[in-house]
Order: sequence, then C-alpha cells, then structure tokens
Amino acid sequence: MATSEENAALFPIFVLTIMALPLVPYTITRLLHAASKKTKSIHCQCSSCSRSGKYHRSIFRRISNFSTWTNLTLVLLWVIMGFLVYYIKQISHEAQPFEPFSILGLGPEASDSEIKKAYRRLSIQYHPDKNPDPEANTYFVDFISKAYQALTDPVSRENFEKYGHPDGRQGFQMGIALPDFLLNIDGASGGVLLLGIVGVCIILPLMVAVVYLSRSAKYTGNYVMHQTLLAYYHFIKPSLAPSKVTDVFIKAAEYMEIPVRRIDAEPLQKLFVLVRSELNLDLKNIKQEQTKFWKQHPSLVKTELLIQAQLTREASELSPALQGDFRRVLELAPRLLEELMKMAVIPRTQQGHGWLRPATGVVELSQSIIQAVPLSARKASGGFPEGVAPFLQLPHLSEAIVKKIARKRVRTFQELRDMSMEDRAELLTQAAGFSTSEIQDVEVVLDMMPSITVEIICETEGEEGIQEGDVVTMQAWVTLNRRNGLIGALPHAPYFPFHKEENFWLLLADPVSNDVWLSQKVSFMDEAAAITAASKAIQEAKEGSGASLKEISVAVRGAVEKVRNGSRLVMGKFQAPAEGNYNLTSFCLCDSWIGCDKKTNLKVKVLKRNRAGTRLGAAAEEGPALEDGIEEEEDDEEEEYDDYESEYSDDEDEQDTKKNGEIANGVVHEKGSDSSSEDSGSEEE
Repeated sequence: MATSEENAALFPIFVLTIMALPLVPYTITRLLHAASKKTKSIHCQCSSCSRSGKYHRSIFRRISNFSTWTNLTLVLLWVIMGFLVYYIKQISHEAQPFEPFSILGLGPEASDSEIKKAYRRLSIQYHPDKNPDPEANTYFVDFISKAYQALTDPVSRENFEKYGHPDGRQGFQMGIALPDFLLNIDGASGGVLLLGIVGVCIILPLMVAVVYLSRSAKYTGNYVMHQTLLAYYHFIKPSLAPSKVTDVFIKAAEYMEIPVRRIDAEPLQKLFVLVRSELNLDLKNIKQEQTKFWKQHPSLVKTELLIQAQLTREASELSPALQGDFRRVLELAPRLLEELMKMAVIPRTQQGHGWLRPATGVVELSQSIIQAVPLSARKASGGFPEGVAPFLQLPHLSEAIVKKIARKRVRTFQELRDMSMEDRAELLTQAAGFSTSEIQDVEVVLDMMPSITVEIICETEGEEGIQEGDVVTMQAWVTLNRRNGLIGALPHAPYFPFHKEENFWLLLADPVSNDVWLSQKVSFMDEAAAITAASKAIQEAKEGSGASLKEISVAVRGAVEKVRNGSRLVMGKFQAPAEGNYNLTSFCLCDSWIGCDKKTNLKVKVLKRNRAGTRLGAAAEEGPALEDGIEEEEDDEEEEYDDYESEYSDDEDEQDTKKNGEIANGVVHEKGSDSSSEDSGSEEE
C-alpha cells in the first residue's frame, strides 16, 4: 500500500481528471455553437435597426453578454483546472525518479574516480558531521549515499541497471487518491470531515430543494407567475375584442410588482395626454372616463400608459425614472403574451375547444408591441381595407406617407410587396420623396419579411373517410420563405429594445363558432430540434400504417430535407364531432410581423359512424383537464365588441373564401397568397 504522502500527491490528479472529463467536451460544444452563430447575421441590417443600438456589439455589450452565470462558472472551473495543473507540475518536480548520476552531478559516462571525487565533495557539504541541518542529513542518507552505493557496489549497480533502483525490484503499490486529512481521521480532522459530510450531503441539498420549491411554487416553467395565469384564465372571455386584450394583458402579477413612485405622477399625466386617443375612452363623457381611468389600481394605470407609449412610439418622452420601468414592461411582454395565448386556446368547451377571437387579439397585440404600431392603425379607413398598420412597420413610413402612396392606387400591403423592385422604388421616390438609402432600407426589411405556405391533411389513420368519434390526425407542413434566403431570423423591430425571435401559431379553428380545435406554436430558429421532431413523428406514423423499413427510411429522409429547406411539421389529434360538414380555417399567425399571417379554408366532412371501434377515452368525454389547479368558471355575460374589427373576425366577405379555396374532407394544399385545391379521395357519399 502506498504511503499517505503518495496518496495525497495522487489526489490533485484524480480531481483534475474528474473535472476534465465533462468540462472539455462541454467547452468545445459551446465554442462551436458560438462560432456557428457568428457565421451568419440573422438580424435586420436597415439603418433604423442599426441606430437602435440593439445589435451593436460594443465592448461593454460583449462583456455583458459574456457575463452570464454559465460562462462565469465555466471560466472559474478552467482557472481551477489551471491551478491544479501547475500544482501537479510542482509536485512532479519534487518527486523526481531515482537518478544516481544526476544526484552526484555526473554524466552517464563518469569513471569510478570521478564518482568518488563527487561523493567526497557532496559529503563535505551534506554529511551530518559537517552540516547539522536535519534536511541535509536526510538528503545525504536517502540520496547521496544510495547513489554512491548504486554506482560503486556491483550488486547495487546491477539492480539499478535492471530495475532502476539499487535495492532491486520494487513491489507494486496501490493508493487512494485522497488527501491526508481524510486518511488520518483523528481529533480535529474527524470533526472537519463530519462537518463536510453533513454540509455536502444534507444541508446543501436541503438548501437547493428549498430554493427550488419556493421558486416553483411562484413561477411556471416559462418564468411566469402562477398568479398571472390565474388572472389571465379568469379574465379571458370568448367574445374578448382585440382592443380589450390589453386590459387583460396588463393584469399580470409581474406588472403589479413594478413600483409606483410619487415622482412618476407628473410624467404619467403628460404621457396620458399624448396617448389618450388610444385608450378607448368615450369622448362623449371624457371627464367621467378620465376619472374612471385614474381610479384604477396605480400599477394598472402605469403599465397601460407604458404599453401605449410603446405602441405610439412616445418612449422618448418618458422621464429617466420611467425609462427603467418601460424597459421592464417590454422585457416581460413576450413571455407574458405567450402565456396569455395559451390561456386563450386552452380547452374550455365540452368538446375541448379553445376560443379564436381572444387568441387572434393576443397575436395582434404582440405584433403591435414588437413593431410599435397603434392598435387603432389596424382599423380599416381611408381606402385601406386592412388599415395602415402593416405599412407603418417599414422604416421611414408614416401615416402621411402611406396616404400619399394610396393615391397611386396601392391600398394593401400585399400589393406593395408584390410590386417589382423598380416599380416600388419609383413609387416611393415619386409619392414619398425617398432617397436611395431610404429605399434600400425598405427593401432590406421587405427581404426579411417571411412568406408562409401551408399544406394540411386531416384524416383518420388507417381508415377511409372521417366518421364521428374517430381520432382525427392533422398533419401540416408550414413552410417559410424570405427573399434574402434566411430561414430563422430576428424580425425588424427598431423600437423594441430587446432581441425577439419570430414565433408562429398554427390554429385549426371554426370562425363561425369561435372554436379553436387545435393549436401549436411553431418556431423556425432551431433546425436540429425540428429535424428530430419531424423524423420521429413521420417514423411513428409510417410504422402505425404498417409501412416497410424502406418506405419509412424514404419518408424520414424526405421530412429531413423539407425541414432543411425551411418547413416545419405540425401534428395534432382531435376527436371528430357529430356527423356533418364543417368549414374550418387554419390560421398561421406570426407574433412579430404585421401582414404576414396566412389563412387557409378547410372543409371537413364527418360521416355517420358505421364501423366498429372505440372513441376517445373517458378523459375526453368528461371535458378538458384544467391546468395548475384553475377551476373553470362559466360566465354568461357577453362583452360588447370594440369599435374596430380584428383582421381575423368572422364577418369577412366571401371573396376570401373564393380566394383561399375549400377542400373536402380535410386535405388542402396552399401556396403563396392563394390556396389551390385537391380532392382527398376519402369523401364518401
């Protein structure tokens, strides 16, 4: 068994090995990920976004981006590893192997006389009779005498040449790579060891558990308070108008925690005057409406005014104290809006459907906040059937300029996008007086805007047609295209001070009944995750249909190729309702861009059940499960619709139906701005 000193020397090597095994590959992975991010710029390159400073990588921003807990922990671990390497190197210098020639200061070819002369010289220096130092005595006995014996005694020299040691073959030694205080447990060392075991094995896990439970009791997995979800679930109603969604959105518990200071009163009064026209106040009773507005909870008043400051682009008028609160409100907005969207589409009805009208209102509010466009700009007016909101997200365009463009018979945003680059440049030059650089900014943003195409199939797996009670599978391929060739990108949002990734919501809904049958969030940022999900879904679907291995392989390769070309697979299941024809619509809604959404009409024919089979389980018959202990409340009171219609409202003209096309029994193939029809062959008479 090795001595305790040798065991202690092995302990740093053991620790270094344990640290290096996970740390080295993890660091390499992070470096490769960071390098891949730098290879392609995915944010808008227009002058407006450049002036915003959001993407400016100054030295302070680089330090701030680097100074995350993960990166700092990584650096600290590498520092510790560097110290261990240095310490082990020093130990290796102290524990040199037995080399008699080096000890005596001679070369390998030294003669016997030279060996004796070197021994006498060192004896004068280290012999106990000449040097009373105990260390000198130890060095003389353990090294100098043994080195001299190994080179002069025939037996010792033979042992050294054969086994590397004058005493002959050395026995095999094993040791435990632990420090001395853990091997020699007595007195104070035992107490230290006991305290360490108690601290690491008992106290530390308890502290971690307490922190985790206290945080999980307050927040969801998306870092949104449970109290916020309760409020959203309670206040969302099926008839909630888009302009009323803001009233629900600001009731988040996170916003209620933002302090309201006395010094904020005067700046908020000034802000109220600037945004009063966007607050949906009754102008006939303006004094009463203003009094009622200011009687709300101060946090609600402050949050709503700060939201309106973003929508009306009046943030520059805020006081320095309000600027911090303004940034905090916008920082929380994306994830709060996502949770509000989930509360809108969560199953509420007996059939397990969500609500379409509040869901589209949430998306409209998200688009307006990201693009800093007033909700009132969505109202159809002045010959603009979809309002001027889509135009206002382009750089250098204002309402006055949009009206000038309208005189050139450009009334919709899609018409502007469909124009050739030369015609658009001529229009902007003549109608708006744009310079070449301003026209270039508009083109850059238009190149960044996504165009969505959707292919949807609704069918009962392994059966012909859809019968009532069947478990229907919806398979949708959502494809994104940009003129600049990017797939995942950050939207043009110069007035939103934080990085915001594009997200899309695919809703399969019945606009007439206001029911959302299926909903799913779609992201184009993580291609690897999309490939994994699509491959798994296609493989399971093919295996369920009894396909051969070759057919499965071909289908999976095709799905992977589609994902790499900018498509995402969305799959979901729902129970077929009672017999009848259902005119559904699939909505692919973007939470960041205005005017980039896609609607596709879908006709599903459900036949009377005439084949054996089971329906969905008891859970579906008993109604939808509620999340986070929220109890469903029925409210028969209907809220009045607001003064402007959502662009997804039910009462749309029949031109959209003709434009998008209808498909029998749940098969639709839709491209560009129009929908092309193809029969599924599964319809039964």
